[in-house]
Amino acid sequence: MNKIDQLEPHTAGASALPVSIADVRAARERISGSVLRTPTVISQTLSRLTGATVYLKFENHQFTAAYKERGALNKLLLLDDAARAKGVIAASAGNHAQGLAYHGAKLGVPVTIVMPKTTPLVKVMQTEGHGAEVVLYGETFDEAAAHARELEVVRGLTFVHPFDEPDIIAGQGTVALEMLEDAPDIDTLVIPIGGGGLFSGMGVAARAMKPDIQLIGVQAELYPSMYDVVKQASLPVGGDTLAEGIAVKEPGLLTRQFVAELANDIVLVEERELENAVSLLLQIEKTVVEGAGAAGLAALLAHKPMFAGKTVGLVLCGGNIDTRLLANVLLRDLARSGRLARLSVRLQDRPGALYHVARIFDEQQVNILELQHQRIFTNLPAKGLSLEVECETRDEEHLRRLIAALRQADYDVTPIEVA
Repeated sequence: MNKIDQLEPHTAGASALPVSIADVRAARERISGSVLRTPTVISQTLSRLTGATVYLKFENHQFTAAYKERGALNKLLLLDDAARAKGVIAASAGNHAQGLAYHGAKLGVPVTIVMPKTTPLVKVMQTEGHGAEVVLYGETFDEAAAHARELEVVRGLTFVHPFDEPDIIAGQGTVALEMLEDAPDIDTLVIPIGGGGLFSGMGVAARAMKPDIQLIGVQAELYPSMYDVVKQASLPVGGDTLAEGIAVKEPGLLTRQFVAELANDIVLVEERELENAVSLLLQIEKTVVEGAGAAGLAALLAHKPMFAGKTVGLVLCGGNIDTRLLANVLLRDLARSGRLARLSVRLQDRPGALYHVARIFDEQQVNILELQHQRIFTNLPAKGLSLEVECETRDEEHLRRLIAALRQADYDVTPIEVA
């Protein structure tokens, strides 16, 4: 299926929607001074790479490293005194939990977060570190969410939905206000979609400020839930995605109305494209983003003709990525670009065999990082062995020259490819 199945363009106002530009502006006044006005900066290098003029909005610079603080704080500030005293509850193992916990603590509002028992300990500790009570329940997010609704009634708490709520949507819309004030020449916004709260709020604000602006949503190819709803498609939803922040199986009932009304298109990005975008942002912009935060750049790189010549605004919506996962992404990117390689070389098991192979690596100025012999678990003859060499090269052409030199010396060489 074509990933760019164009929607009908929308240029009319969004007066029928339950959140207006006035709501977004009121939210901006409400949260001003408590949420960072993050920079919107042009990227010369990414502009050259993509053929578009690229502006980046660094929401990963927020205290909790994600835009979710905006909607959470707006909701908390709109609670009456009785609701504030009793507290709020949410089901989340991600950025919504962090934002709600952080600002709840600052305002003196008790916060309870229900997480599945399978939630990584680091996320539990981070949320508790912001002063929230964490309740671990169930094996899945759906079970945790159902329990949160039960506790809402039993304890008399206010449930704060991560995306499907007008006050949350209005808070998230403040991202677009800032972007278009700081870079008014932006003519296209590329916005990640999970549940749809960020797109809904930004869409309302952007369409009111610039009625002809192009609004493009982005989803991970493994989780095309809003894509399916809006385009009446039936792509499968599920899998292990790098962009867990937008891995939502069922988009909001409210937010789907906003996306259907405001989106010019929704595009999908593959896992490899997300990995590449995360790596590029670290290398080029020296900034750490999670998979969802890199989705906009992934879309720009995957669909260059769609954005060529446009002035595009991308939201780096979050920077909460596990350090080990980030390391894996960077190493995989090095391997795909030819700067890191693992080669399987067939040798005869006799003195000097390893020396002769190593000499070729030296002649080609290739750095050997790791060696592994395999004599037992191999289908080679008893006098043969398999040598796996992990090495570092300058680029893909340098790697090709190394392989050619090994083969010219009559070695059987097989590159071990990265998925």
